[in-house]
This record gives sequence, C-alpha cells and structure tokens, in this order.
Amino acid sequence: MSAMTKPDLSLWSCPLPLRDYPSIVLGHGGGGQLTSELIEHIFVPAFRNTTLETMADSSVLPAPAGRLAFSTDSYVVQPLFFPGGSIGDLAVYGTVNDLAMSGATPLYLSAGFILEEGFPLSHLAAIVDRMAVAARAAGVQIVTGDTKVVEKGHGDGCYINTAGIGVVPDGLHIGPALARPGDVVIVSGTIGDHGMAIMSVREGLEFETVIQSDTAALNSLVASLLPFAPHLHVLRDPTRGGLASSLLEIAGQSRVGIVLNECSVPVLPDVQAACDLLGMDPLYVPNEGKLVAIVDPLVAESVLARMREHEHGHRAAIIGTVTEQHVGMLAAKTAIGGTRIIPLQIGEQIPRIC
Repeated sequence: MSAMTKPDLSLWSCPLPLRDYPSIVLGHGGGGQLTSELIEHIFVPAFRNTTLETMADSSVLPAPAGRLAFSTDSYVVQPLFFPGGSIGDLAVYGTVNDLAMSGATPLYLSAGFILEEGFPLSHLAAIVDRMAVAARAAGVQIVTGDTKVVEKGHGDGCYINTAGIGVVPDGLHIGPALARPGDVVIVSGTIGDHGMAIMSVREGLEFETVIQSDTAALNSLVASLLPFAPHLHVLRDPTRGGLASSLLEIAGQSRVGIVLNECSVPVLPDVQAACDLLGMDPLYVPNEGKLVAIVDPLVAESVLARMREHEHGHRAAIIGTVTEQHVGMLAAKTAIGGTRIIPLQIGEQIPRIC
C-alpha cells in the first residue's frame, strides 16, 4: 500500500464499521477490535513481511549467531506516578517483558522522550531515576535514546517510547500460534492489579489497603521456566485488554478454543471490589507484572510449582485448558455451573493505562 493509496474501509468488519471513524479514537489503542482492524487494514498491508505477520509480542530475527528478539512500545499512562510504579518503570518493564515472552534474554533498550513545554524538571528526573532502577533490576542497559519537546498544550507532560533487543536460545520456539488442544493455561498471579491501581487514583477510590500496581520485570521468571521447553508452548503478558484479550488473541492465532474455570482465576478482594464499583470485568483489566503460560499437561503441575517458587509467581494458578472446539473463542465455566462466552472488546475499559 503506497503512501497515497487509501485503504478500502468497506472491508472493515467491526460491529460499528471503522469507516464510520474518520479520525483516531481512544479505542484504537485499547487492544480490542478497533486495534485489530487498524493493524490489519493499515499497518500490515503497508509493512507486510513474514516477520511482522507472526504478530507476537516481539519479533525473533536471524543473527550471525543465534537469533535476536526485537520489540518496541510507547507509554502514555496517566497519572505518571501511581501506587507501585510510574511511567518510567512501565517503559522499562513493558519492553523487557515483551522480549521475555518469546523466551529471549533481554539485553539492551532505547529510550525516546516526548516532553511538553513547562513539564517540571524534577518530575522528569524522578521518572528517569525510576527507569534506571528498573533497568538494573531487569538486568538490561539503556544504550541509546532521543528527546523531543512539543509546545505547551500539545502533549501531556511526558510520553516515552522504548525499544529492546534480546537473544533467543537456539532451538527454543515459543509463540502465540503454538497452543495445542489439551494444553493447560496457567497465570502467574492475581489479575487486574495494575489497572485498578490506576483507576483507584483517577476515581479517588479508597479501600482498606492501597491497591498496588503489579509492575515488574518477568524475564527472570521466564528464565526459570525455560527448562520445561519444548513443552512450554506460549507465553504472553496480558497488558492492554487484560487476560481475556490475550487469550482470545492466542486462540485465534493457534486456531483453538480456550475454556477458563472462572473460580480459579485469582483476583484480590480489593481489586474485585473496585471492578464492581466501576462496572468492570477483571478479565479485561490490564496487568503489567503477570504472564500467562500455555503448557503441555505433562508438565503443568511442575511449571506451576516452579512459578510459585519465584517472587513474581507465588500466587500462580491453573485457570483453564485448550480445546479443539469453538475455534478462536474464549469461554468461562461460571461459579453456578454455567458457561459464558467472553468476547473481544471493541475498545478498552481503561484508556491511558500504559
């Protein structure tokens, strides 16, 4: 698709056709159907190549020795500082985690800052300090970067873009298209913590304890699971769109169905209470320090035990299975013995979350 060629919007199939959106809306960045159609009809046709079309969290690239994983992400979270983290922590951990989900050892990051005129230098220094601490904790180096400043009123304080490079061991293949019927779905801990930490600040919600973001680097947790390869089929960090959106993407790319046991999905009581107050489903609430692993049933209990030994996995739980039925769909067995279908959201419940 050349720069002057207009996309054929008549092919776009969102329930509210995207041809009815002449401009970008917040939902285009939410990880739901609007995001999927934007990628499918704008970005992929323009940039099409076999590496891009894997649609994984990071792209695995050939190198003179071994393989490289390469990923990039941008961060626009508001507020910039929140219980348990900041935009600086997210910028490091988010890219580190995307690399780790392909089994890579993250090594190097870039950092690009877009700053609004008038943004306090003390705030910038605090963000940069948080990034430095996060990089040391994750075992990566920030080796290149860029800074741009826009006029006052044309930004929102601070946006950050990071890109990362890691090394993938020879013979290791983990990806969203590799789930198989019979596989077991494991989550590394409680879901929804990050999204509700953000929303509790935005909405002024108060609970018995402060809801803390789960922001964390997961590369060491992933490294502890790699001995279970090749029985370790899929890893995914359920960020935008939450657990439900990540599992739906995996189901679609692997051409399988996934069934959750809703009662087995771990949710902190305060997070559930916040979701209830705001009318949200924790399955769709973003996470920044959790992963989903889809593994062969032969190693499921061993993987679960290994996760629980790690500081970022002590609340890990088996939450579902992969099936050959209802391909591309996610279903949940409810507490009353019924089954509900969990759809992909059109936009997002919580904008500006990362």
